Amino acid sequence: MPEDKRDTPATLRGGEQMSTKLLSLTRRAKENPKHRFTRLIDLLTEDFLESCFRQLKRDKAVGVDGVTVREYEANLTKNLKGLIARMKAWKYKPKPVRRVYIPKAGGKKRPLGIPSVEDKIIQMGIKRILEAIWEVDFVDVSLGFRPKRSCHQALNVLDKVIMTKPVNYIVDMDIEKFFDTVDHKWLMRCLKQRILDPHFLRLIGRFLNTGVIEEGKFIPSEKGTPQGAILSPVLSNIYLHYILDLWFERKVKSQLKGFAQLIRYADDFVTSFQSEREAKEFGKALEQRLGKFGLKIAKDKSRIIEFGRYPWQKAQARNKKVASFDFLGFTHYCDRTRKGAFKLGRKTARKKYTHKMKEMNQWLKSVRNRVKLKQWWPVLESKLIGHYRYYGISGNMPAMQAFYSQSLRLAHKWINRRSQKKSYNWKQFLNFVKYNPLPLPKIYHLTYTLSSH
Repeated sequence: MPEDKRDTPATLRGGEQMSTKLLSLTRRAKENPKHRFTRLIDLLTEDFLESCFRQLKRDKAVGVDGVTVREYEANLTKNLKGLIARMKAWKYKPKPVRRVYIPKAGGKKRPLGIPSVEDKIIQMGIKRILEAIWEVDFVDVSLGFRPKRSCHQALNVLDKVIMTKPVNYIVDMDIEKFFDTVDHKWLMRCLKQRILDPHFLRLIGRFLNTGVIEEGKFIPSEKGTPQGAILSPVLSNIYLHYILDLWFERKVKSQLKGFAQLIRYADDFVTSFQSEREAKEFGKALEQRLGKFGLKIAKDKSRIIEFGRYPWQKAQARNKKVASFDFLGFTHYCDRTRKGAFKLGRKTARKKYTHKMKEMNQWLKSVRNRVKLKQWWPVLESKLIGHYRYYGISGNMPAMQAFYSQSLRLAHKWINRRSQKKSYNWKQFLNFVKYNPLPLPKIYHLTYTLSSH
């Protein structure tokens, strides 16, 4: 039986002690914005690493060593003691990450780096320490992969800005392959703004330089921080905090006459402007700024468009349409209320919708013969709820209803293609659905500014 000290008093005390230490880091960071921490490596104790292990998800893919979370847990105390001993002797070296590819919207594939369980534990510890320090530094425009923040908050902020501020232009620019191109030297310089512990920095450096295994071949990692690694989101936030967020808040804004606002979720961001000239000047300055730190703008995904209340009114008078833009899986467009006033409209982005339907089709095709209908039907329910929870935003009901209807038709199609099974005609299928109902689309996120006034 695997050891489980999850609920023992000693484990709880260790967790409480660590929480106190992390809160102490946060307090010192808040009290002195220039304070640099010198003894962080000592925080990676056995108790702390055990609490980090408990935070790992049990069903995630394995790293290059093939060890699962449950297998590591079988001898957890012994494994952690050995890990601590190797770290103290500087014999611990992260294993290369296992690279896999997952489909993206638009037919492309996204590379993911899967670390080993042991490396995930250390990464979780480093992540919690970095968050304790930098959470007080991060600015409000950064909303991705942070505690108590979400993509729906970013969408809500964008709604408030466009609905209540003098926005006439949107600078919609993507960073090309951000996670693959992060410059390690610049990232370490960013970390040194708050950390002076050479051992802690050296440990992070080992993770950055660990390399990847792809199709049995080792590929060194001279730049980038792999998506899929626990440490990558907080490192990317720290990198873009100095390179983009602070630069925009302190330098760009100070030189503007009109309104401007940046909203960032991880490496995805949009910037709204009042002035066309200032929007265009920012676009040029942004390209130069990112280039200085080894990053590039994806030209095919970047543009400056007229957008907002005044451009919409002007377009209405000329019987024309205003351009739309995509952000966090939604297409944002200029819409009207029932009374004819301006409002920000949102719907599932076409690429995302097509990608999600393709995923649904492939899943239904794969389970129809492997699993009995009564077993996979509840999974279909949970998949639909998951879709609604993300895309169930004010104004997006038509796209969700289309997703529900299409999913229903795909389910009927693949049920009828089971080998040597009795088929359902459409009427019989609808009768089955009547007694085994699937969840209907639901709005989970009310974000219209107009509805809150």
